[in-house]
Amino acid sequence: MALGTDMLDGQGVILSPATETGPAALFLVFGLIVTVQGFETVRYMGAEYAPALRIRAMHMALLIATLIYMAYLLPLSLIFTPAPQAVIETAIIDMMGRLAPILAPLLMIAALSAQFSAALADTGGSGGLLAELTRDRIGARHGYVILGAVALILTWVGDVFSIIGYASRAFAFYYALQAAIAAAGAGNWPKRLFFFAMALLGGAITLFGTSGE
Repeated sequence: MALGTDMLDGQGVILSPATETGPAALFLVFGLIVTVQGFETVRYMGAEYAPALRIRAMHMALLIATLIYMAYLLPLSLIFTPAPQAVIETAIIDMMGRLAPILAPLLMIAALSAQFSAALADTGGSGGLLAELTRDRIGARHGYVILGAVALILTWVGDVFSIIGYASRAFAFYYALQAAIAAAGAGNWPKRLFFFAMALLGGAITLFGTSGE
């Protein structure tokens, strides 16, 4: 059962039956799991910070991001109307504008700032990962050029939703590999089984996850 309350139009509580059930609903959940993703930049700061501090930083970042997402989505449900309509890239900005006119420009500024900082962090992390995986056969600077070229190609040939889909699957595949590595190096069977289950989940999300738009 989907619940939405359109407080602005005075329609009260709006209930609508679920449109996805069974395996399709499960695959949609797979697509939503990787919404809270990233925060792996501290992995490449071993020269500056101890492992325990970097692990704690990643845990705190994921927890804070999860709380922010929940605090954002719950009030958003108050103005969400589950009527069939075309999904566009700027729909969230239009919804925020209905709450208060100032929220739309603030959201655009926040989105641009967040994505710019994320692009810098992810590019730095990806360049370091590429250098690490190739054992410095491809240096970080050359990695930045390769990543920039790939980003330009994706931006040219794809739309926003398809690019988000590619990125989410790449994240899920990356997490599956990391979980598999952790399972292989785990010191006891409970941890090994846990990481192995996480690797299987990441692989399932990569193969079967569907977008929510």
